[in-house]
Amino acid sequence: MTDGDGRGTTTDDPEESLGRSVPAVAREYAPGVAALVVFAVAARLASDLVPHASALVVAVAFGIVVANTVGVPDVLAAGVRTHKFWLAAGIVLMGARVSLSTLVSAGPQIAVLVVGVVVATVLLVEGLSALVFDVQAELGSLLAAGASVCGVSAAVGVAGSIRASEDQLAYAAGTILLFDVVTLFVYPALAGPLGLSDRAFGVWAGLTMFSTGPVTAAGFAVSDVAGRWATITKLTRNLLLGVLVGAYSIRYANASEYDTAGSAFSPRELWRTFPKFVLGFFAVVLVASTPLVSDAARTQLTHGYRWLFLLAFAGLGLSVEFEDLRSTGLTPIVLLLTSLLVVSALAFVAVGVLL
Repeated sequence: MTDGDGRGTTTDDPEESLGRSVPAVAREYAPGVAALVVFAVAARLASDLVPHASALVVAVAFGIVVANTVGVPDVLAAGVRTHKFWLAAGIVLMGARVSLSTLVSAGPQIAVLVVGVVVATVLLVEGLSALVFDVQAELGSLLAAGASVCGVSAAVGVAGSIRASEDQLAYAAGTILLFDVVTLFVYPALAGPLGLSDRAFGVWAGLTMFSTGPVTAAGFAVSDVAGRWATITKLTRNLLLGVLVGAYSIRYANASEYDTAGSAFSPRELWRTFPKFVLGFFAVVLVASTPLVSDAARTQLTHGYRWLFLLAFAGLGLSVEFEDLRSTGLTPIVLLLTSLLVVSALAFVAVGVLL
């Protein structure tokens, strides 16, 4: 699974191509985006034919199969890598389906759960890294950041402030992405056996899964309610990225080997890696809670974000390359698996008590 690093001169974000001519941008992105549309339609049709099948999970599965059999042609690569853009756009539009009053009433409980889980995850992964698995301090911190806040984005945001090497970042990213793939399919399968309500399942998934895309897909694979609460909870976790980066900057600046170097914390770098669609989502929630947005418009926005999610998850599946994941070592996998099992169990109990 690639992280949209943009090979060569090709970018994965249409916004980065605003200064180029329209025909040039169209030639670069149109074939891949058209392929995502085909996959999205195919996933929707397949989910209609198979009982209880989620179109989002089907889209991911289709993409994974194609990416690891016939592969993704170079002509489609740029358009396929726009899947993060479509996910962000879909999450922003989804804000129109979330009631501000519901968000406010659930806010204190969600905030307590999020802060508790993030702190517990960081401390647990750091402790396991140092005391049990003997993992390098920087690698352990990258794994802790990714597992606690927002996956690879958090690892990238923290990497600069702790002076992690490119190899350490690549190692951490590969491990996190492996769990993203696995949990995307495992979590929806657990919804029934765990006996959680749709809302409780969504919150639990949003608290414990690593990255925003898989959280959203897993939630909506269960129901719309579960999907919205999974996304809301995950976005609340994402808001703690700045706090996490600042905390790690202070920690590593005070470490003996960096006494003379000072902190590498950069507000500009933090803003670059911060998932800005979080702010867009909450802005749309505010606007949609006013008379400016009619029920008809809200319905259209609902259709819009569902199709954007299908595009996003088709691209997500096409970005999963098992060959890239094979380089992930066993030790980080066992470390994060241990952390995930412990934190998931604690979060399950906490969700049952608070919600």
